[in-house]
Amino acid sequence: QVQVEESGGGLVQPGESLRLSCAASGDIRVVGSMGWYRRAPGSQYELVAIIFSNGNTRYADSAKGRFTVSRGNAENTVFLEMNNLKPEDTAVYYCNLYDDYNGNDYWGQGTQVTVSS
Repeated sequence: QVQVEESGGGLVQPGESLRLSCAASGDIRVVGSMGWYRRAPGSQYELVAIIFSNGNTRYADSAKGRFTVSRGNAENTVFLEMNNLKPEDTAVYYCNLYDDYNGNDYWGQGTQVTVSS
């Protein structure tokens, strides 16, 4: 069993910053990638940022230049630094871990990010 837990969401004003954290634990074999997805009300899930085991990263166009995904020093941790937040960034943000060994995706419960004046 694998547990994924996010933290760091909240309510901020436009232009402010937030840092999301994610830690995964349990029966993890080979981490292929860890990343962040989000779902806004009435919208589908979308990829925000992902970091692969080789260190390569991928960002949604909306996140480029404002968000940074990085791995923590602790095993199976990942962060999302979000700067210059906009109201359209409002969503529930989910952390994902992809296990290369068994092809499983593991998800956290999500953390709410609200950007509003």
